[in-house]
Amino acid sequence: MSEESNSDRVVAGRYRLLEEIGRGGMGVVWRARDEVLARDVAVKEVRAPAGLDTAGIQRMYRRLEREAWAAARVSHRGVVTVYDVASEDGRPWIVMELVRGLSLAEVLEAEGPMTPQRAAHIGEQVLAALRSAHDAGVLHRDVKPANVLIANDGRVVLGDFGIASLEGSSAITMTGEVVGSPEFLAPERALGREPGPGADLWSLGVMLHACVEGVTPFRRATALDTLRAVVDEEPPPARRAGPLEPVLAELLRKDPAERLDAAEAARMLRVVGAGGAVRASGGPVSGPGAPTPAAVARHGHEPRGGGGQYGPPAPPAPVPAPVPGPGPAPANGYAGGPGGGAGSGGGAAGPVLVVGIVVLLLALAALGWVLFKDLGDKAGRGGNGGAPTGSATAPAATTAPPATASASAPASPSASAAAGRHVSVYVDAVRTRYGGSCPPPAGQAPAFGATVEVEQVPVVLEYRWATRSGRTSGPGWQSVMYEAAGPKSRRLEHTELTHVPGEVFEDAVRLEVRAPAEVATAWVATSVTCEKATPSAGASSPGASPSPAPPASPTASAGATPEAGGADQAALVRTGR
Repeated sequence: MSEESNSDRVVAGRYRLLEEIGRGGMGVVWRARDEVLARDVAVKEVRAPAGLDTAGIQRMYRRLEREAWAAARVSHRGVVTVYDVASEDGRPWIVMELVRGLSLAEVLEAEGPMTPQRAAHIGEQVLAALRSAHDAGVLHRDVKPANVLIANDGRVVLGDFGIASLEGSSAITMTGEVVGSPEFLAPERALGREPGPGADLWSLGVMLHACVEGVTPFRRATALDTLRAVVDEEPPPARRAGPLEPVLAELLRKDPAERLDAAEAARMLRVVGAGGAVRASGGPVSGPGAPTPAAVARHGHEPRGGGGQYGPPAPPAPVPAPVPGPGPAPANGYAGGPGGGAGSGGGAAGPVLVVGIVVLLLALAALGWVLFKDLGDKAGRGGNGGAPTGSATAPAATTAPPATASASAPASPSASAAAGRHVSVYVDAVRTRYGGSCPPPAGQAPAFGATVEVEQVPVVLEYRWATRSGRTSGPGWQSVMYEAAGPKSRRLEHTELTHVPGEVFEDAVRLEVRAPAEVATAWVATSVTCEKATPSAGASSPGASPSPAPPASPTASAGATPEAGGADQAALVRTGR
C-alpha cells in the first residue's frame, strides 16, 4: 500500500499509519510516523480471525498486551524496544522500535543454508537477548527464524514476544492449545509440562540446525507427526554443521536437565563464530581431569594429538617406589607385600619422598613464574613485535579463542582475587584501514567494537583501548557499572584517530581489562595513510603528536598474563560480519 492511501489513518491521535510491513497469525505490523516525536515506529495491530467469539477476541487482546509487558521488561540491544501501548477502537496497538532489515527466515529463503561460523555468530546474539529476557523472568517460547531480525546496521534483534511467558502472571491459553511453531517446540512443552529457560535453548538449537542444514530436524507432514518426532525421535545428523555440530547435539537433548546451559552455549558459540572448534561434553562430565564444555569453549579448540588438556584424562603419574637398601625391611611392610605402599606406614621414606616432590613442584612453579613474567614484560613493551607466544592459538588472529580471565589462574593477581569472576571479550574490527585527508573523519577512521561479558553482577569493569605504539586518541582507563539487575554483557566502542600528517602510520589496537580480572585481547593491525598534509589550522587528533611513544604502564603489561594467552592471543577477534 502507498503512504498516501494510509496517511489518513491515525492511531490514538498520534501514530499515522504509512504502510504494511508484516503480517502474522495475530495481526499486522505497520510502519507508522510518531507525529509527536517525529520518528518512524512499528505499530502492531490485532486482527481477530473470522468466526472467533467475543471471549476469544478478548483473549487475543490480552495476549497482545502480554507481548508488550514481556518485551518492556527486557532491556537489551538485541530485543525490540517497546515504546507505547495505545488504544484505538477498543483494541490495543503496540508501538515498537522500527528495525530496518530482513528476518532470518527471509535471509535463509533468499540465500539458502549459511556457514556454521555465520550461524554461530547470529545464534550468539540471539542467545544474549534470550539470557537478558530470562534474567527479567520472561520466556520467549517462540524462537524461530521468522522472529529474528537482521538489521541493516548489523544488529541481530529478537522480536515477537506475543506468546511469551512471564513469571508471576496467570496463563491465558486454553487447555490443549498448541502455542508456537510445533517444529521449534521443546519436548517438555510438547508433553504439556511447565517449561523453563531450557525450552528457549532447545528452540535456539532447532533454529541453528535450520540455518546450516536448510530444514528443521523434526519437520513432518502434519503438526501431530511433528510433535511426535519432537518427543520420540532423535535429530538427524547435521551434515553441514561442521564445528557447530557439538553445540547442536548439546542443545537438542530431550531432557532439559541434560541440556547445555546458556552460559556454556554462549562461550561455545563465540568460539565457533570465530572459526574455532569445540567438542560436546557427552553428557554430565565426572571424574578427575575430565574436560568440561566451559574449559573447551574458553580455549576454543581441540588438541591435534587427541590428548592433552582436552583429550581423555591422563592416568595419574605413579609415585616412584623407593629402592630397598640393605638391611632388614621395616616392620610396617613398606619394602613389599600386600600391605606395602607409600602411605601405608609411618616409616621415614614416605614423608621424605613427599617433601621432595613438594619442593620440586615449588621450584618448577617459581621458574615458570619468572619465565612468564619476563615474557609478559617483553610483550607489554612490544619486544616481541606482537608475535604469538604460545601454542594454544588458532591459525590467525581472526580465529583466536575468546579472552577469558579465569579466577583460578595463578599468574593474574586480579583474577585470583575476583574468585569465580570470568571476563569474556568478543572484538569486532569494523574498520582497520583509512586513506585520505587527515585528520581522518570519525566515520571513516579505524573503528572497533567489543562485547564484554562478566560472570557475576554487580561489578565494575575497568578497561581501556590501547595501541602498540602507545599513541592513542582514546581517553585511557575507563569504568562501566554492571548493575545487579542488568545484563551481564556490554558493548564498548572505539574509534582510533591517531595519524602522522603526510605519512603512513601503522599501529595495532587491543582492548585491555584490569578489573574484575586482568585480560588483554589480541593486537589488531591498523593503518592510516594521510594522502594530504593536515592543514595548519586544522585540529589534529590527540595521537598525532610526534613525541616518542611512552613505555607501557605496569598495568597494561599486566594484561599480558598467562591466563590471557600472552600479548597476542587473548581475544576472540572477528574482522567482519
